[in-house]
Amino acid sequence: MLQTPAAVAQNPPSTPSQAQQAAQGPITVTDVLGRKVTLKAPAKRVILTQARHLPVMALLTPDPVSILAGWSDEFRTSFSREYQNYLERFPAIAKVPLVARHTADSFSVEQAMALRPDLVVLTARFAGGTDRESVENSLMMKRFAAAGIPVLVVDFFVKPLENTVPSLKALGEAIGQPQRTAEFIDFYQSHMKGVADRLKDLPPSSHPPVLVHAHAGSTDCCNSPGQGTFNEMISYAGGHNIGADVLKTQTGKLSFEYINSRNPQVYIATGTGSGKRASQGLHIGTGVTEGDARSSLQAVIDGNRLTALSAVRNGNAHGIWHAFNDSPLHVVFIEALAGWIHPDRVDEQSARKTLDEVNRRFLTVPLSGTYLVDLKKKP
Repeated sequence: MLQTPAAVAQNPPSTPSQAQQAAQGPITVTDVLGRKVTLKAPAKRVILTQARHLPVMALLTPDPVSILAGWSDEFRTSFSREYQNYLERFPAIAKVPLVARHTADSFSVEQAMALRPDLVVLTARFAGGTDRESVENSLMMKRFAAAGIPVLVVDFFVKPLENTVPSLKALGEAIGQPQRTAEFIDFYQSHMKGVADRLKDLPPSSHPPVLVHAHAGSTDCCNSPGQGTFNEMISYAGGHNIGADVLKTQTGKLSFEYINSRNPQVYIATGTGSGKRASQGLHIGTGVTEGDARSSLQAVIDGNRLTALSAVRNGNAHGIWHAFNDSPLHVVFIEALAGWIHPDRVDEQSARKTLDEVNRRFLTVPLSGTYLVDLKKKP
């Protein structure tokens, strides 16, 4: 459970004055592909090709909407509750022009250029590549380069434990917020180190089998992370992802029989709570009460015939907001995992306290709702 009041972040950290930012002159940053990206001045007209990264921007600047020149419709549609909260705080968000739905094939380079951006933020995959060479040779990147429009490649998803800090550093410097960004990076690294220090002498044999049931209830049983991303987070938190043993892709489906044969000791369902509530889906996230989240978690477990798992019988079944993924706030996800997997080493309440601190120190529009829930209510 996490109930956070909307007024919790009324006093965000101070930021450099416009005069100080202007005095910086040209800025050169290095993105996650090692590309040197030069801007004439801190970016004031940014295009987010993947609007899900607006909350990332919000960690680094108190008014992310004021520097949006254009974006995809992803945040407005797939994160509708979060969008409404931003709309209430920043009414101008309703007028931000659209340049795409939420995929690269719907992205219009012409529309983006017409908005006169001084920075385009995207991921390598959105640009059509996987590494520096393939990205720079993509038609999209060549067209932006020919127009003299700087493009910054970030990554909070493919290699989150490796690329989060350099992505934040480059983005914060590019928008003229190096001090605030450094504060958040220090916060992020200290919490990541805290988990690592508590688990550093843990032998691999003490990593219990874990099932992360991704987008629980929205499909037949049971979607699971395979390689990369979530698997790295589960390992970091001292668990063994049973999906990685059979799935060679980032995600896939595990059979009911396989799950029962592995009998995971920890069960974690994920969901976003976006759109209308599915009768058997995990209802969690912005605007959701603890009771609603817990009852939907029970419905997911019952509906997928998972009640016989040791994790469920022993009270080690939980739900978590899927959107902590593809965000620096995966630190909350990792702390929650570590607390559920190794409660003898990591305080189960630490993730909730971390999110409270994020709301208080960094987010002008706090996350308000239930983002973590236990199947069995704690005394």
